[in-house]
Amino acid sequence: MTGTRDLTALRPRLPSPLQEIRDGRFERHGVRLLLKRDDLIHPELIGNKWRKLAPNLATAADRTVVTFGGAYSNHLRATAAAGRLLNLSTVGVVRGQELAGLPLNPSLARCAADGMRLHFVDRSTYRRKAEAETLGALLRAVDAEDAVVVPEGGSNAEAVRGCRALGEELGGHADVAALACGTGGTLAGLAAGLPRGRRALGIPVLKGGFLTDDVRRLQIQAFGGLRGTWSLDDRFHCGGYARTTPEVDSFAEDFERRHGLPVERLYVAKMLHALLALTQEGGFPHGTTLAAVVTGRPFP
Repeated sequence: MTGTRDLTALRPRLPSPLQEIRDGRFERHGVRLLLKRDDLIHPELIGNKWRKLAPNLATAADRTVVTFGGAYSNHLRATAAAGRLLNLSTVGVVRGQELAGLPLNPSLARCAADGMRLHFVDRSTYRRKAEAETLGALLRAVDAEDAVVVPEGGSNAEAVRGCRALGEELGGHADVAALACGTGGTLAGLAAGLPRGRRALGIPVLKGGFLTDDVRRLQIQAFGGLRGTWSLDDRFHCGGYARTTPEVDSFAEDFERRHGLPVERLYVAKMLHALLALTQEGGFPHGTTLAAVVTGRPFP
């Protein structure tokens, strides 16, 4: 069955709030810091998860949604929660066949409690998941050949177009809009939505330096060409996804004490720490208004 699904009943808080943070470490360099609180959009579809998932889920109607992620994927958790809230069937293809049959970790247990069917695959198969033959076999294995397939991290053309609203909401409020990047979809949309003369800055949380090509590809898929002004700084991934350092952990704890805000460690802490380092390096001209997009918050 095809059609669309109305998501307004979930009552997202849009546009998300813009909160000024008074922090002398930025102010002494003439930088004004704002937080774009996308973590407050919805209690379960948090931050860029709403912006990326909503356009995909709207087209699901009564079809199963199949998506992909690792054992601690926030994307899987958000998709499972959306399935419960919208009465949608969801399947999560999980990287790591060795996990099958073991007790579920808290993240996957939450997915299962929300009704998501979990299908574990070996890492070699997972790497080939975008190939037509492998994807077809996976969909047959989960009995969902007519599924809406959402890629790992939720980044596809629909998601990128959904994230364009983030740049439009920031409008003339900031000179630079910064965010942590996993798959590059949010950055691709954010940059497209910013007005002329503003720029987007992505802080990758994965090691590898591959995101530039991915962001370009996503913009071409979504808009037919490159849009906006954007750049990436690859120095702050702390060695890779789900890795951190004592320095970043200490920074996050201090930021929480100073401002009374919870700081998600794998994305948001790396981004905020990077912005302070860049500010102290003189990376932003005196008088810059810097908006840091809070793309998530710690899951309980």
